[in-house]
Amino acid sequence: MARSIPFLDLADTAFDVTSDEMHAAQDESWYAETPYGWAILRYEQGTALLKDKRFRQGNARWPDQNGIHDGPWRQWWQETLLSLEGQDHLRLRRLLGPAFRNKTIEAMRPRFQSLANELIDGFAAPGADGWGRVEFVSQFAEPYASRILCFLLGLPDDEWPQVAHWADDLGKSFGIRVRDDLPRIEAALEGLSGYIEEVIADRQAHPRDDLVTTLIQAHEEGDPSTGSGVEPALSRRELSVALVFLAFAGMETTRNQLGLALQTLLAHPDQWALLGERPELGARAVEEVMRVNPTVTWVTREAIEDVDLDGLRVPAGGIVQVMSHAVGTDPRAMGEHVPFDITYDERPLHSGFGGGIHHCLGHFVARTDMSVALPLLARRMPLAEPDGPGEWLPVSGNTGPIRYPIRFRP
Repeated sequence: MARSIPFLDLADTAFDVTSDEMHAAQDESWYAETPYGWAILRYEQGTALLKDKRFRQGNARWPDQNGIHDGPWRQWWQETLLSLEGQDHLRLRRLLGPAFRNKTIEAMRPRFQSLANELIDGFAAPGADGWGRVEFVSQFAEPYASRILCFLLGLPDDEWPQVAHWADDLGKSFGIRVRDDLPRIEAALEGLSGYIEEVIADRQAHPRDDLVTTLIQAHEEGDPSTGSGVEPALSRRELSVALVFLAFAGMETTRNQLGLALQTLLAHPDQWALLGERPELGARAVEEVMRVNPTVTWVTREAIEDVDLDGLRVPAGGIVQVMSHAVGTDPRAMGEHVPFDITYDERPLHSGFGGGIHHCLGHFVARTDMSVALPLLARRMPLAEPDGPGEWLPVSGNTGPIRYPIRFRP
């Protein structure tokens, strides 16, 4: 008798990828069926698939999966680093890579600390009742992520609110409401693309020591690694697409993940207090948060040939989603140790940054800026707790807070 395969409605805005339904499906089977292909629910199969060369990224199919078959957003989406494969993908990663090296980002740690403290200073004073209050998204997570992104790209710091507004709307590209949000997404794409074009023109006239200037040189002077200088390492269109993608992807995911980090840590007050006392646990806290509460709730792959996965036959072109939370909390791999513990450093690696050749290019930026911010917040916001339910994106697709009010004892 053939066993039944669970079905998980990932396209339903009410579905929660961390729910009991998800864990019941995980207990029943290592995979499930969904409106977006198969979902991988267990650590062993999920991590193996992310390294399997019979699969490619698969995100290029996202517009079509949502009934969007033409238009400027679909065209742009096909050209982003997230959708490219093969030599084009490797070439762009190589050009962008130097800006995201560990040594380069680690040197920025004091700047991240200064920015975090500046933002906390803005809301740290207690009210008449002795409580400090903050709307965490608008007063910390968004300006922190946006201003760091502007610094990395060499954009003016005082223009972060407009960049953040565009990035926020363009970030809806990752959500399961993408079709309904398409007018806002395309308006943001037009606005951010126009802004980036102005930045490119400025750097062509006035070069600086920043990523934009470096990429312009790759466009104008050719690929220095070939020694030919005949063909540009980066076309004009690729230059614009890459910068727009970096400007929104880096901000949106970090902002969301910071909010989810606070949600997780405040649900474990002992861990929050410990982090304030031991800032060296910041890096460990980031990994634990991304394991149990990732903003990227699934990682997409597409089969490039017919594949047999432990009895699951995936045809060429078949889409598979590695479910980040389910994989990261799979008791078969994580054991029965305390479910969330920022002092425990023997966990298998989570999939919050993807895997394989498409592993997130900016992972060290995100790891560093969050490992700086979280201990400072915990130290300066003791006894913090949610101040109401807030407002949240669906817990499927890319998730995170829209509004998250918090109160604390300064």
